[in-house]
Amino acid sequence: MQWIEIVVLALIQGLTEFLPVSSSAHLLLVPLFTDWPDQGLAFDIAVHFGSLLAVIFYFRDDLIKLTRAWVGSIVGSGMNQEARLGWAIIWATVPVGIAGLLAKGIIETSMRSGYFMGYSLIMFGLLLGYADWRYQRKFSANPASANSDEYHLSKTQIAVIGFSQALALIPGTSRSGITITAALLMGVNREASARFSFLLSIPVIVLATMLQSVELVAEPLPVGWGKLLAATAISALSAYLCIRVFLALIRRIGMQPFVLYRLLLGAYLLYCFY
Repeated sequence: MQWIEIVVLALIQGLTEFLPVSSSAHLLLVPLFTDWPDQGLAFDIAVHFGSLLAVIFYFRDDLIKLTRAWVGSIVGSGMNQEARLGWAIIWATVPVGIAGLLAKGIIETSMRSGYFMGYSLIMFGLLLGYADWRYQRKFSANPASANSDEYHLSKTQIAVIGFSQALALIPGTSRSGITITAALLMGVNREASARFSFLLSIPVIVLATMLQSVELVAEPLPVGWGKLLAATAISALSAYLCIRVFLALIRRIGMQPFVLYRLLLGAYLLYCFY
């Protein structure tokens, strides 16, 4: 791979992984404008690992508290709000783990077309727009209703968000987009919906990276470690910046700008692949 390919692709991955706009759809755009070859499995692992490092570093203090509290709940130290959140992340990850193992072949062969992604961007974008509009309407009528956060999720909320995350396996859906949508529909406030979505990404990216690593071992191909490390660093830095800016702005701008962007991108993909 050339350095320009590494920089552009790593930036796309880092900037779109945590936004509700579908990173897979953006990577699909690259062949439309360039003649670059497929980046390969090793590169995919590198940029996803960079995204993982970014979200872990951003939430490092929270993760330490969650881990201590979660372990404490197992050894009999009681159940506080951090421990409950730790368990919520685990239980909400189960559906996507099972769905990923069962539907992996179908998703990779039948749902990777630009046409399919275009429809997914539009359909789930409209659903995100409705969820955000509904939340804003409810908040305007009753400001106290915006106090529901990630530390006080009910079992029903955890289940709905967890099962919605399984839909993210559909290309063009956006994992962050569908989990934020579900959380908003279940009455969780905007910032908490985004934070819980980002925390949920940690076990998902870990599982996906482990699975890809097993596949990589079976590929007898040379690995350019220097370029892979650069891709990881670029993805990590851009993803960290994305998380920081998104969480800082989400209360003021809401989800509608991302909904409009999804509709435009989806329409463009349909135009290109119709």
